Amino acid sequence: MPIDKALLEIIVCPNCKGELIYEEERDRLLCKNCLLAYPIREDIPILLIDEAERIPADMQNSDS
Repeated sequence: MPIDKALLEIIVCPNCKGELIYEEERDRLLCKNCLLAYPIREDIPILLIDEAERIPADMQNSDS
């Protein structure tokens, strides 16, 4: 189930306060500023830095 657009407009990366981009096919929220991907479990964004997956810098452009 997609994340509500109103929610996406107000939540930010807890690490850098940057914009989060919803990747529906991977069910995660991506911060391109600090290269962290936050999982979504049971339709709930897990915005804990310790739970985020660091993505390689070379994948940054291919994940758009």
